[in-house]
Parts: sequence; C-alpha cells; structure tokens
Amino acid sequence: MIGENSGGLTAEQTDRVVNIAMDLAREGRTDELTEFVRHGLPVDVMDAGGNTLLMLASYHGHADTVRALLALGADPDLRNARDQSPLAGALFKGADEVAVILREAGADPDAGTPTARAAASLFGRRHLLPDRS
Repeated sequence: MIGENSGGLTAEQTDRVVNIAMDLAREGRTDELTEFVRHGLPVDVMDAGGNTLLMLASYHGHADTVRALLALGADPDLRNARDQSPLAGALFKGADEVAVILREAGADPDAGTPTARAAASLFGRRHLLPDRS
C-alpha cells in the first residue's frame, strides 16, 4: 500500500485513493492516473492482490497508460501475489503493443509464473520476445 507517509490520510482514505488509482489504470485513464502519481501516490503502489498500476494497465491493454507509468518510473518486473508479471499479463490478453513497450523498457521475459516466454509460446506470440541469449 502507500506506506507510512500518506499525507495524513486515514487507512480507509488511503485504501480509497489506491482503489481509485487502480480503477484508473484498468480503464486507461492516463491523465487522471498520472496526476495521482505526480501528487504523491507511489508509482509502484500495490492493491491487496499485489497488482501494481502497471500490471493492471498492461493486462487491460492500455499502451499509453503503460508508457506514462514507465516514464514515471514504474518497475516493469514487479509481479503480483500470484507471481504474474505485467509482460505475461499483456501476452495472455493479446496486448501486443503493450508487450513490445514492456520489452523495450527491459521487462524480463523469464520472470514470474507462468513466464512471459511461456505465455507467448502458448498464445502464439513468440515473435514478440527475443530469443534467449
């Protein structure tokens, strides 16, 4: 969650802010979401399931939101509580543009369970990932 320095918000208020931000990420409402981050919401904040804003934007195929979150410093390899990565989520959902953006940002195709590489293979998207070196 947000942490100890939450601007004097109660735990309930903090949870509400995080939930609103997560909804903005799911919906691809980039401008509103980036305002939350610019006003102090940690870019890698997690919900109760360990999902980050980047995870949700990636899974829902919002390329512009993914670009904006990465530009604000989001970690492309943070996995959720189920050990899923944003890259694997994008590949699972067929969000090819998002997968390319995440790879260009350095996302690890071999991290998580299942790995992005496994998801790409399963869903016919191996061309989106580089061969292992």
